[in-house]
Amino acid sequence: MQIMDRIKKAGVVPVIVLDSAEQAVPTAKALLAGGIDVMEITFRTEAAAAAIREVAEHVPEMCVGAGSVRTAEQCRTAIGCGAAFIVSAGFSEPLVLSCREQGIPALPGCVTPTEIMAAMDCGLDTVKFFPAGAFGGLSAIRALSEPFPGLKFVPTGGVRQENLEDYLRTPCIAAVGGSWICRREDINEGRFDRITELTARASETVRRVRGE
Repeated sequence: MQIMDRIKKAGVVPVIVLDSAEQAVPTAKALLAGGIDVMEITFRTEAAAAAIREVAEHVPEMCVGAGSVRTAEQCRTAIGCGAAFIVSAGFSEPLVLSCREQGIPALPGCVTPTEIMAAMDCGLDTVKFFPAGAFGGLSAIRALSEPFPGLKFVPTGGVRQENLEDYLRTPCIAAVGGSWICRREDINEGRFDRITELTARASETVRRVRGE
């Protein structure tokens, strides 16, 4: 299965901040136990690269990507550690082209028609929409989808269990980014059962809405 198809099937991509690479494997296993096999480890801490490598090497059934990637250099580092996809908060043509050169899907953040057109010019048909809550949420995404038929969005920021179903029922939504599933404090305090519980709730919503 292609990576983007796997992301769409998962419906929710947990967005994760790790303070230690040692947290990576138990976090990945907690997600798998709850029914989600895709995760995004953000480059917001120094542990990110090593954490991605830990998951790629020790939890091969998990599709791990790198988030909050800002430069082509970070992109190459993440891919070298085993990242299967790259997510960025905004659009960067050098970053997208670097991903293309290495055969890795890119999900750049795009919230304006100009950014969307730039992404499409790079051959992308799916973009991140971040921060979704601050930029109009579903109403903005629906409006943007009209002049760009066929384009899919992965909204992140402001999505939570309570509005997950509304997002998933919108045809132009490929998946959502979910920071509520793996809260930093839960990871740091070892509450992996809690992560599995939240993952299972989200996964059940995906199956119920999409019939998969």
